[in-house]
Amino acid sequence: MTDDLTLIAGGRRISGWNSIRVTRGIERMPSDFALSMTERFPGELDFVVQPGDTCQAFLGEDLVINGYVDRYTPAIDGNSHSIGIAGRGRCADLVDCAATWPGWQISATNALDIAQKLGRPYGISARNLSDAGPRIPQFPLNPGETAYSVIEKVCRFAALLVYEDTDGTLILSRIGSIKAASGFTQGVNVQSAALTYSQDQRYSQYDCMMQSMAVLNDVGTGGFQKSRAVDSGVLRYRNKLLTVESGAAGFEVTKHRVQWEMARRFGRSFSLRVVTDSWRDSAGTLYTPNTLVDLSLPLLKCVNQTWVISEVTYKLEEESGTSCELTIMPQEAFSVQPILLQPITPDVPSQPGAPAK
Repeated sequence: MTDDLTLIAGGRRISGWNSIRVTRGIERMPSDFALSMTERFPGELDFVVQPGDTCQAFLGEDLVINGYVDRYTPAIDGNSHSIGIAGRGRCADLVDCAATWPGWQISATNALDIAQKLGRPYGISARNLSDAGPRIPQFPLNPGETAYSVIEKVCRFAALLVYEDTDGTLILSRIGSIKAASGFTQGVNVQSAALTYSQDQRYSQYDCMMQSMAVLNDVGTGGFQKSRAVDSGVLRYRNKLLTVESGAAGFEVTKHRVQWEMARRFGRSFSLRVVTDSWRDSAGTLYTPNTLVDLSLPLLKCVNQTWVISEVTYKLEEESGTSCELTIMPQEAFSVQPILLQPITPDVPSQPGAPAK
C-alpha cells in the first residue's frame, strides 16, 4: 500500500497494521494515534515498544505525528496474539505539565514569545503563520497552571488559533488561506456526509456588559457599559446576556466580544461530517486541518460553499479499508474569543465582524 502507516519507534520501522486511526485538528491538542496489529503466524510479534519511546508516524512519505508512545498493549486469546499502540504528539507535554518560568513573570512579550518560552523546558518550539500577536507588557504565571492553558489564553487575546503541526511544533495562526486541490462533491468523492443545521445555540439578540471597577476606589474607570449585536437569522426573541472583565480597555472588549459571540454561534450552527475513501486530495496532498475546501452537496443544500477543515481522522480498518473522516465548518466557527487579558493592557486585537446574513 502506498499509504500504509509506518511507525518508527524503539529503533524499528513497523508497518502492516490491521487498524489505523490518526487524528489532527485545530481544536484538538495534541494530535494522537491508535494502532493495532495481529500476528499472521505464531510467534510473529516479537518486538516490544516501550511507553515513553519517541516515535514518528508516517502516512506514505508524509510525517503526520512526531511524539511519544503513551501506551503499549499486548493481548492474547485462544487463537491469536495482538498488540495495540497509542501515542500523542510532542505537544502532549504542554497539555499535561506545568507552566514554569524564572520569577513566574514574563515581561515585554507577545503570544508567540510566551509559547516559545513555556515550550522550551519541554523541547517544544513554536512558530506563527500570521503574526506574533499584540504587545503584552507583563504576564504573571499561576503556579500549577499547565503550559497549554496559559498559551491558549494569550492566543485568545491575540485572536490566534493554536494547534500542533506534524513535526510536533506549536502553530499560532489565523484561519488558513490555503485551499485543498479538491473539495468534496456529491457522487464523486463522498462516501457519506451529514450536515447538521442547528439554531438551539443561536440568539436573536446579544448584550455584552461591563461594570468597570477600580479596586480600593469609590468610582470605576468607565462606568456601566454595554454593547449589542442582533442576529436577524433568528426569528423569535432570544436574548443572550454576557459580562466581560473590567479594565481600561474593557469597552473595546465588549464590542468585540458581542460580535464574536454572534459570529461563532452562527458558524457552529453548520457542522458537516464527511467520509471519503482517500486520505489525500486530487494533488496527492493529505487533507490537513485549517485548510479550505470547496463543497458541492446538493442533497444537503450545501452548494458553492468554501469551509474550513476543523478535524481530520485518517483511518484504516481491515473490514472497510481506507477512509478519511473530516469535520468541516464555516470560517466564522473558528473566530477566537476576545478577552481582556489584563486590566492595564491598552492593546485590543481586531476581531472578525458579524456573519453575513
